[in-house]
Amino acid sequence: MSERKPIESWLTDMDGVLIHEGVPIPGAEAFIKRLRESGKPFLVLTNNSIYTARDLHARLERMGLDVPVENIWTSALATAKFLDDQRPGGTAYVIGEAGLTTALHDIGYVLTDHEPDYVVLGETRTYSFEAMTKAVRLIKGGARFIATNPDETGPSTEGPLPATGAVAALITKASGKQPYFAGKPNPLMMRTGLNAIGAHSESSAMIGDRMDTDVLAGLEAGMQTFLVLTGLTTPEEIERYPYRPSKIVDSIADLVDRV
Repeated sequence: MSERKPIESWLTDMDGVLIHEGVPIPGAEAFIKRLRESGKPFLVLTNNSIYTARDLHARLERMGLDVPVENIWTSALATAKFLDDQRPGGTAYVIGEAGLTTALHDIGYVLTDHEPDYVVLGETRTYSFEAMTKAVRLIKGGARFIATNPDETGPSTEGPLPATGAVAALITKASGKQPYFAGKPNPLMMRTGLNAIGAHSESSAMIGDRMDTDVLAGLEAGMQTFLVLTGLTTPEEIERYPYRPSKIVDSIADLVDRV
């Protein structure tokens, strides 16, 4: 195997790596502090499109994790960047929360249900039958179907919740159209994130707790990958995948000295 370049920039997932159900994972505060002191470019990523980067900054700050707004990259921001590149100044019918609608407003998109260029599906806790019906009819009428991320379930204190991927499957079944997913494991989210901080994949690392999104996205973007065991993936599950992370560690605490 060829020698990898030293890691000069870090990308890390949020849920399952830095926090778990609203509580920082031991080592997360030290890792973020070390990153900020090092001056190395870094991003905290999430496939959750509900919150804006400013919202997430405030939520993390309340937990003792000081992550600047410009160092947070969400699937909503990746989706907006993709749409701005593809069809600047377009229109969209959106099912989602402030994180997604704000990102689209910020690129100059008009949100409408009248012959939109796109139907954009994101995360929300209030999916309505009316909104999904409208989405299906607009897609059948020619609107292009975009979804922020393929995650089928999301975490909550009560147990798993249906997430964007599950609702996308419903709309696909009814409309006959598959969405384009902008978030992880699409390497597009990683590459646009790397570009945002002026980093290069060959000297970057991705930290995650999921083999099917975090590790896969980092791998396909050409990055080193670290899997932590504080989230969804168990050691037994790792061997079921046809690919492997560069390294498996117990938690983010094991990576503080690597920065």
